[in-house]
Amino acid sequence: MVKLNRIYTRTGDDGTTGLVDGSRRSKADPRLHVVGAVDEVNAAIGMARLHASPPTALALGRIQNDLFDLGADLATPDGIDGALRIVPAQVDWLEARIDAANDALAPLTSFILPAGTPAATALHLARTITRRAERDGVAAIAAGETLGHTAMQYLNRLSDYLFVLSRVENSATGDVLWVPGANR
Repeated sequence: MVKLNRIYTRTGDDGTTGLVDGSRRSKADPRLHVVGAVDEVNAAIGMARLHASPPTALALGRIQNDLFDLGADLATPDGIDGALRIVPAQVDWLEARIDAANDALAPLTSFILPAGTPAATALHLARTITRRAERDGVAAIAAGETLGHTAMQYLNRLSDYLFVLSRVENSATGDVLWVPGANR
């Protein structure tokens, strides 16, 4: 169980932060870019919950909890026994929700703009931040970090689910479609 008695510790004043194993890394470290982006995703999802329909808000609450699991996973170097990791069941849950929600939607006939209802717009913002987190993860791996395959899958599926949820939230008013060359 997490217990926070003090909010500031001064340990990060030197530009480093601690990983789960106690090691210190620069706050500019590629691994920490991913962790920070996941934190941003979580905050954006919190904003989306303010506007979402009750079923979407419920799903987003579960995702916010999973994002803390994901942050712990990403902040834990490889080889730590008993570490909290994203598991395939969490990815499977996203896939099942994507399929169920998408089956109820009309097929896309155009790209859609990140707009519409306040909930849909907030979900699109969360989706784009999730895509950045995924890119940051790929960059961290390219820089030599070992990030779990399942953690990366979770990010990829989450962005897909947020896209589908934005369409669900726009279903009463319709998607805002891109019109190629409309302003030429």
